[in-house]
Amino acid sequence: MNGNTCPKLEKAMGLLGQRWTGLIIYNLLNGPQRFCTVEAAMPISARVLSERLKDLEKEGIVKRQVYPQTPVRIEYSLTEKGMALEPIMNEIASWAEQWVENPDE
Repeated sequence: MNGNTCPKLEKAMGLLGQRWTGLIIYNLLNGPQRFCTVEAAMPISARVLSERLKDLEKEGIVKRQVYPQTPVRIEYSLTEKGMALEPIMNEIASWAEQWVENPDE
């Protein structure tokens, strides 16, 4: 590496480095989920979760599917672009397992 930061890498790190974004993507690797399921999986406010999901949808990483039922059901899932992050997320999880201390200890 020559010390110059690639603009695409900088944008990707900015997006993925936002608080909760990585965990949202990691949770959605399990398949489509409703908002309340994603929210229950982590200590995140509904407002922040909504913002992050909108950002990820805008970037083409998350797909929002509305089912016209009563009540309306909305599910979030990863797009092909989002699923391409799976090996990266799994590597981060492996790295964390080996190198990051448990915050409860």
